[in-house]
Amino acid sequence: MPIFSKESLEALRSRVDLVEVVSPYLKLQRSGKNHKALCPFHEERSPSFMIQAGETHYHCFGCGAHGDAIQFLMLHLKMSFVEAVEWLAQRFHIELETEKGEGSRSGPSKKELKEALERAVEFYHFSLLHTKEGQAALDYLYHRGLDLDFIRTFSFGLAPKQGYLQKILQEQGIHSEILEAAGLLSKGREMFADRITIPIRDAMGAPIGFSSRKYKEETFGGKYINTPETPLFKKSKVLFGLSWSRALIAKERKALIVEGQIDALRLIHSGFPWTVAGQGTAFGEEMVKELLHLGVREVFLALDGDTAGQEASAKIGDLFQKEGVEVFALTLPEGWDPDLFLQKKGPAKWQELLDERIDYLSFLVAHRSRSLSLQSPASKTKLVETIAQQIKAWENPIMVHESLKKLARLTQTPESLLGNSDAPIAAPIQRFAHATLPSIATDRILEADLLRWLFLLGLQEGKLIELAEKNLSSHHFRTAVGKSLYESYLKQIKETGSCDLLSLVIDQKEAEAQFFLSEILQKKVNRERALPCFIETIQKLLERHWMGKREEIRQKIYSGAHTEEEVLLLAREFDRLKKERPEVKEHTQKS
Repeated sequence: MPIFSKESLEALRSRVDLVEVVSPYLKLQRSGKNHKALCPFHEERSPSFMIQAGETHYHCFGCGAHGDAIQFLMLHLKMSFVEAVEWLAQRFHIELETEKGEGSRSGPSKKELKEALERAVEFYHFSLLHTKEGQAALDYLYHRGLDLDFIRTFSFGLAPKQGYLQKILQEQGIHSEILEAAGLLSKGREMFADRITIPIRDAMGAPIGFSSRKYKEETFGGKYINTPETPLFKKSKVLFGLSWSRALIAKERKALIVEGQIDALRLIHSGFPWTVAGQGTAFGEEMVKELLHLGVREVFLALDGDTAGQEASAKIGDLFQKEGVEVFALTLPEGWDPDLFLQKKGPAKWQELLDERIDYLSFLVAHRSRSLSLQSPASKTKLVETIAQQIKAWENPIMVHESLKKLARLTQTPESLLGNSDAPIAAPIQRFAHATLPSIATDRILEADLLRWLFLLGLQEGKLIELAEKNLSSHHFRTAVGKSLYESYLKQIKETGSCDLLSLVIDQKEAEAQFFLSEILQKKVNRERALPCFIETIQKLLERHWMGKREEIRQKIYSGAHTEEEVLLLAREFDRLKKERPEVKEHTQKS
């Protein structure tokens, strides 16, 4: 990951306006000089989420949620630390510089590429709506059932046949090198000339490329042309529609996956803004990881009703089931896609389709049975063995156990023949057989666990900070970056009563702190388990420190570098320590 320079982070910190960050996602109401809203982190009827005038932090007086702009983006929109920083930099027009040797590359910066693409979106959209050539393209879109509101909402455009984009952007100071790097030019020629354009946006809403479609038979090239791989656009990682759907997906922990881009936009526009699509390629593991990062627990597959769409559903469902995510399939009429279904039957009927979805295993058995007869012993054997082997490759042992039981019921096969036993389920250990971690990695993980609780919940669960100060000092940290972050966090709390993550990073001497902080905040925490888990983590740190001191004395005793008298004193000290196993101090001692 890139390591941002302190100067650019300081510039960003001075420009961030928390009200501007929050207002697109919450309905803020003025209350004197302050702003309030319904809290996004718990259910409530009257607003208790507050941003006080001039403050850089929000606070909820209902659930205790407290944080800055970065924490809001991470907790509400499920961004990573780096994504949140880049989103803020883009929003407040700050050029993020990286430390030398960290994430550096030649060529135009990402900011320059995004600016070029944003200008292209505006130019193409204007050309579609306000030129004679655009009228024919508009007629084509209207014929496809896309109205003007839809076209404007998603910034559809037209790349004119004669080009013009390169000339206009060069007049604005955006040179051909930038246009080539952004995927707008190819060998000096405009990539999308004479085509309807659909912007492809990253999870934060910034344009990173285009999908284009010809609307006239005589246009040169294939039906679709997409942006090639660029520093911004990696088609295997980008989920189309995520910028529109991210908030609801993260809140509801469910996602609707479709095949086509128009399918996704049609569903989002029709009231289902938890929809995403791939990028004209197989829906792969990188896309699955993106949804898992958002906390998705349920996935609904609504791919085309043809054989290819059903086979794709089988493969995508397998990727999610392997991760323990519940998968459902929607049954579309053969030859139909979601776009056509919504045009013909409308959103209410689509909701009925969602309500009538079937679970993945039932779908899989039905799909695989189409070319086989369950009345044939040989065919049934092949079907059951194939699906059973697929299930056994999943990583969650409970999912495997329960799915094999369900497969037995669906196919009327004795469960014992599928290799499923009633023995206690044990977690698979094969992939960890060689995963012995060196001490430094173990130390880093333990310290990251403690800091995660503090950074994400310390100001909501006030006792966490009290426990940390009562039991731990900087001497209990073995990693320099963990020690530094802990000291800076407590210093901020003492001086300001809050913790600003940007300030926390800026205060660090080592650039590695950004990487470590991002690593810390990748994982989620369960607020209901905060106190017992935090106490357990403190106990582990205390015992690690205690055992380290004992080992240090042991090494001195056996070093041969001390007199008998000194060795005797060391032995007494060792015995004393052995009897004083540390325990977490949970209550203030009364004098």
